[in-house]
Amino acid sequence: MNPERICTLLIALFLSLYTFAQPTKVIVRAKAKDAKFIGTGIGGAYIVIRNDLTGEILAKGLTTGASGNTDLIMKTPYTRNLPLTDEKTAKFETLIDIKEPTFVTIEAIAPVNRKSAAVTASTQLWLIPGKAIDGEGVVLEIPGFILDILEPQTHQVIQIASLKNNQVKIKINLVMMCGCVINKGGIWNADNIDVKALVKKDGTPQNEVVLKSIQDNIFEGLLPVSDKGNYEIQVYAYDKVTKNTGVDKINFVIQ
Repeated sequence: MNPERICTLLIALFLSLYTFAQPTKVIVRAKAKDAKFIGTGIGGAYIVIRNDLTGEILAKGLTTGASGNTDLIMKTPYTRNLPLTDEKTAKFETLIDIKEPTFVTIEAIAPVNRKSAAVTASTQLWLIPGKAIDGEGVVLEIPGFILDILEPQTHQVIQIASLKNNQVKIKINLVMMCGCVINKGGIWNADNIDVKALVKKDGTPQNEVVLKSIQDNIFEGLLPVSDKGNYEIQVYAYDKVTKNTGVDKINFVIQ
């Protein structure tokens, strides 16, 4: 076969490879700030991969799997290229067919089942046909806490005569974004977290109530109440070390 013929065949082969889309593996994970990975146990993170130029959604779905190895993630000193995940660690894995290098936006909404606490994190990168983004994959950090006011309940009507010592108990549940436990002296130390209720009565700011850790994930405080009216409680949590934050708000009535 003459050289000209060989050259023509090589060009044709190259063009055929360039013309047809190649499946490209992409792994995406969502990791709670100062904590573990967001997986099945907390409802997962919802991942969307978009072509940045066209807006086309190339892949979407939930991270599934476990939150990861606590000792490895939280206690082992980090060194370059040290894997923080194993085969069970939560991830979203997909194959995307692309014909040419494609600039994409990758977005994680997490934890997706907790609408009042879910936040969105995103990044961008080039995908190269046939070149996998695997291993640890793309890891998006999810800051914050999941904070739920347990008492009083939303729009609960409380008779002032029923109050013990004219006080209303404020009780909240607080966990990391991966669902990890917060407690006194633990890995996620309740002593480092300021939890406070900001109170309004009929729209006017009233007391601020400090809430203290009483058991795993539970904080409580007492709100002095002397008058009837419509009350609003906004509770925040603030980690003095990591700067994670979380908020919840309810309204209730004193009659």
